[in-house]
Amino acid sequence: MKLRKTLVTLAITALSATAALADLTIGVSLPLTGPASGLGIPMNNQLKLWPQTIAGEKVKLIILDDATDPTNGVKNARRFVTEDKVDLILGSAATPVGIAMADVALESKTPQLLATPAQLPPGKDAWSFRLPQSNAVMSHAVVEHMKKQGVKTVGFLGYTDAYGEGWLKDFTPIAEKAGIKVIAAERFARTDTSVTGQALKLTAANPDAMLIVASGSGAAMPHKAVVERGFKGKIYQTHAAATRDLMRVGGKDVEGSYVVSGPVIAPEQLPDSHPSKKMALDFVNQYEKANGAGSRNQFAGHSYDALIVLEKAVPMALKKAKTGTPEFRTALRDSIETMGRTLFAHGIMNWTKDDHWGYTNETGVIVKVVNGDWKVE
Repeated sequence: MKLRKTLVTLAITALSATAALADLTIGVSLPLTGPASGLGIPMNNQLKLWPQTIAGEKVKLIILDDATDPTNGVKNARRFVTEDKVDLILGSAATPVGIAMADVALESKTPQLLATPAQLPPGKDAWSFRLPQSNAVMSHAVVEHMKKQGVKTVGFLGYTDAYGEGWLKDFTPIAEKAGIKVIAAERFARTDTSVTGQALKLTAANPDAMLIVASGSGAAMPHKAVVERGFKGKIYQTHAAATRDLMRVGGKDVEGSYVVSGPVIAPEQLPDSHPSKKMALDFVNQYEKANGAGSRNQFAGHSYDALIVLEKAVPMALKKAKTGTPEFRTALRDSIETMGRTLFAHGIMNWTKDDHWGYTNETGVIVKVVNGDWKVE
């Protein structure tokens, strides 16, 4: 009898220890190699600065490289939900990959924080939330700046994939409403090493400005091509290009160009009244202390904001279920939808059941490349 009581006591102790050490498991798929690696690597750098626990739960990050390949992203996502039983999926930072992974999130009913402005058909984003600003929100900031610059005509040079097409679809009607017309549009693949033909056609159209839709270091190649073909007008880049890779690869050719971004690029230059200034400064100080002066990055900021989401939503979800269960995943999704107005380093977020984008039109910041650095316009 005494032996049985001892065994029961040990079993209860073991179960209590297991419960106390329950993991909040997060599957992360990022482009650590491939064309979009300039986006994934900074995100991964910020993840290394995350705390070991959230709401008393031990954080377990499973980080895999999707190599900017949708097939790999889906493979990673399926592993997360079948083998690792993750509570949440984070990624990808590459739009085509993130879209492909969203199907797995929906099918498995696992919350997903996308690090890309992925456009999904109605209902397909029931379990997916975007950390970046939508193309429409950023298009609004670009168009407002173009209006002030007297731009009337635009040449478009963007990716053939969902990111490029999404920008063209969202930018065009907003621009037309402001009296700005896209008079020529050319596409190229992420893996292309030259866009000479496209650049020649666009410069021949002689628009007032060019809008280049590409990401990371890959945004420098089309930019340089347009400049080398003799274009003298204004050149704009999107938030996927808001990294120092643009300046590192583009050099003097990107001087004077404009990039739309979240507040994290140059928070020191924002007015004190900006709601995200304090949060963005905290991100910059934290990130650059670990990675060096000037290393701040739009995408690293998304990893910072993802932690804000979890620190607010996980305690809410834990009131309804334990981690590692379908009930917790549902509760976490519901908590993200109802966590209300939240300050991010990237702006003010307010996801709802019917809006998994969340940002308002005031979010976008236009920065100009001046002497190899960002200057808020």
